[in-house]
Amino acid sequence: MNASGFKPALPGISSSKTLGFFSFSGGNQPFDLKPRGVCLIKAAMEETRTLKLDVNGKVEDKLPNGHAGKNHNQLSTIGNSTNIKWHECPVEKIDRQKLLKQKGCVIWITGLSGSGKSTVACALSHMLYQRGNLSYILDGDNIRHGLNRDLSFKAEDRAENIRRVGEVAKLFADAGFICIACLISPYRRDRAECRAMLPSEDFVEVGASPANDLFFKLQVQQVFMDVPLQVCENRDSKGLYKLARAGKIKGFTGIDDPYEPPLDAEIVLQCNTGDCSTPCDMAEKVISYLEVKGYLQA
Repeated sequence: MNASGFKPALPGISSSKTLGFFSFSGGNQPFDLKPRGVCLIKAAMEETRTLKLDVNGKVEDKLPNGHAGKNHNQLSTIGNSTNIKWHECPVEKIDRQKLLKQKGCVIWITGLSGSGKSTVACALSHMLYQRGNLSYILDGDNIRHGLNRDLSFKAEDRAENIRRVGEVAKLFADAGFICIACLISPYRRDRAECRAMLPSEDFVEVGASPANDLFFKLQVQQVFMDVPLQVCENRDSKGLYKLARAGKIKGFTGIDDPYEPPLDAEIVLQCNTGDCSTPCDMAEKVISYLEVKGYLQA
């Protein structure tokens, strides 16, 4: 028990119902209500309403961080989750960006297996690190080792795989990170839904263009590894194409499952037989884009 007659929930944390705050002390040391190390807790009764989804299952109003629910006093129904409410904190994305001296965004690298997505992502992350910029890679295979290990490669599971990665990427961007997501992500619809999760200026897609090796667009951003199937299959670093050709892997992208190249990618990294830039050169093009758009400084 503490001075207020309430048992602390955790060692070193005391509470006061009357004064409305918690005081953090050292373990079992005497309870101290002096105004140092104090977390003020504001409590208020609020009018609540429920957000209704439209016919497409979307909520039109969004918070600045991309989450549904513009009115902070509303209860929401999102998917199968009912009566939920988004809680804002005083430290926001802009504060984290000032701390990190950069702007949070998502670099989405898409392409066939063997196109070099992970290699370019690692080169990009290393170059950003050398510049003093904080990034994190969400690699398709790595994510399937943990968060998405329950998903197969069927179309519906691929869609859920991309949705989960998109949600995690959104959190990293909101934290102020330059998040580099590198996944085959074969379907345009799934990539478009990930793009829609974030403010338009915070999603960078690296993708294909028949005329340009690299091009910029305002606001949205995606990276596409424009590498022909023949080149990817010749590389076959994991031996997956050989297994797919032998019929031992079903639904393999590029063999018996389609890959839909992006139509609106911001950055295109091309590699043809006998004419391919190094991973560092490709990463440098992405960094040039980030510099032009002002992401490498807050």
